[in-house]
Amino acid sequence: MKKAFRIITFLEGVSNILLIIIAVPLKYIFGIEALVKLVGMPHGLLFVAYCLMAIAFALFRVYKWNIGTLAIVLLASLIPFGTFWVDKKYLR
Repeated sequence: MKKAFRIITFLEGVSNILLIIIAVPLKYIFGIEALVKLVGMPHGLLFVAYCLMAIAFALFRVYKWNIGTLAIVLLASLIPFGTFWVDKKYLR
């Protein structure tokens, strides 16, 4: 389960970076919307999977996290590169 969560963590982080650094600027600077549509849906699904796995993974029990740590892990998905930090700090 931890390995699956680490994979989702990585993929969500990569999709977030692709969306923010490449797709959104292309949309608003050059009017190219295709990449936002192409990356946006997988990113949304990965974001939901990340949040659900963070809770379903029973991080409270497995890592003996408190509610504050779980909140930090969930909030990290909203910040570019945040999921990479979570992997390094909490999952390795």
